[in-house]
Amino acid sequence: MTDRFNELRRQLHQIPEPGFCEVKTQQFILDYLSSLPPRLQIKTWRTGVLVRIPGQNPKRCIGYRADMDGLPITEQTSYPFRSKHEGYMHACGHDMHMAIALGLITHFCEHPVDDDLLFIFQPAEEGPGGAFPMLKSKEFSDWKPDLILALHIAPEYPVGTIATRPGILFANTSELFIDLCGTSGHAARPHLANDMAVAAAELTLQLQTIVSRNLNPLDAGVVTIGKIEAGTKQNIIAGHARLEGTIRTLSTEAMETVKQRIQALVRGIETGFDCKATIDWGANYCQVYNHPELTQSFLQWAQNHTRFHVVECSETMAGEDFGYFLQEIPGFMFWLGVETPYGLHHPQIEPDERAIAVAIETVSGYLKHLSQNDKAFPAG
Repeated sequence: MTDRFNELRRQLHQIPEPGFCEVKTQQFILDYLSSLPPRLQIKTWRTGVLVRIPGQNPKRCIGYRADMDGLPITEQTSYPFRSKHEGYMHACGHDMHMAIALGLITHFCEHPVDDDLLFIFQPAEEGPGGAFPMLKSKEFSDWKPDLILALHIAPEYPVGTIATRPGILFANTSELFIDLCGTSGHAARPHLANDMAVAAAELTLQLQTIVSRNLNPLDAGVVTIGKIEAGTKQNIIAGHARLEGTIRTLSTEAMETVKQRIQALVRGIETGFDCKATIDWGANYCQVYNHPELTQSFLQWAQNHTRFHVVECSETMAGEDFGYFLQEIPGFMFWLGVETPYGLHHPQIEPDERAIAVAIETVSGYLKHLSQNDKAFPAG
């Protein structure tokens, strides 16, 4: 049985697609679902898929989310089933996430529970963000669950390890794009130009003072400039520069502080270098805040009712748009150990497929537990 979902994962691994372009991925999921019993109820939303399994005596609906999109990375694994889409790769485990969800759907088609189950295949987690617009869609609203959970593969944990924590798990995140516009000119006549390469260098250094000098040391934040572009030739002064980066914070207040400080520094660069600047915050994801009572209950259940190693982990500065679901629906996300020396988004990452069986066994058991125990649901 496990081999079946490992093979589905391998097929999905070969067709990674960018956010809201998961056309082949959506069709693959729909084709597989068509092979299952007709009791499934299926809707599509853009390139996503919603799958509802009616319960035998439903009082509530329990949701489970899997993300779908790949990353613009050229694969460097040793797999014989490498990506067929040049320049794209499933380097964040979404192929495994989808295979696990298909395994759960298959299981509950054969072993239905009392409550309705909703399986959510969500596009565009890597950007520009599919969770928020899907959450607000009519398709989702019609089947909105009372509780929701999800998992994410974790390269740092051994297979057979489950890790999560009550409260914040993933950080608030924001993209950052800054354009500086000055005046280009001949390298031999700098006094007649307005050098945006120098302005970009100065701004990059100033941005690194925000976390160290503007945030409470007991809070946490990251401001990273990962890409700088300026100029066209070595003897031409750059009239334009672009900085691209990311912001991560563990509190919404810190995110607001960081953005306010970036705006102030950029205004200073405009004055100091007599240039024009624009800021684009790009895609913004809220924190993944696990429902404390529900998450603690899951940790206790997993310790007592599974054969796997359960860990209460620390928070991460990574981002995940699953947090938007958790703003409106009680639930949580947990890490699934897939032990591999390469991290998420690395072109050589090769997650251990044995984790697929661990996830299917754990989540199916927990969903059954939820459906059988009214007290397992948070009050209200």
